[in-house]
Amino acid sequence: QVQLLESGGGSVQSGGSLRLSCAASGAAWAYYGIGWFRQVPGKEREGISCISSADQSTWYDDSVRGRFTISRDYAKKTAYLKMDSLKPEDTAVYYCATVTFCLPPNATLPGPRGMQSWGKGTLVTVSS
Repeated sequence: QVQLLESGGGSVQSGGSLRLSCAASGAAWAYYGIGWFRQVPGKEREGISCISSADQSTWYDDSVRGRFTISRDYAKKTAYLKMDSLKPEDTAVYYCATVTFCLPPNATLPGPRGMQSWGKGTLVTVSS
């Protein structure tokens, strides 16, 4: 079982940047894709980005494309989400998860699929 721990959240002003980290334990981590999700109170958790395990291909939701960058470091067993040009509407609890698939934009249902293990989340607050 892979265990995940997010870090790097905090408070930032609009236009600022943060880098979230998702540290993993367990050798199986390398065989999974990684997805980043976020959730605000009263709303469903939404997938915003993912990176595959096979070819490092990535997917971004329209709401973050061009501002967020996902990456992973196999040696450190850590995935990252670099967030630039943050907006107040980016305020949420951010979660990472191992995923079975990270489907490309031209797929019928693109993005992260088959979530396996979840972290506990890290809060990002963006003030205007």
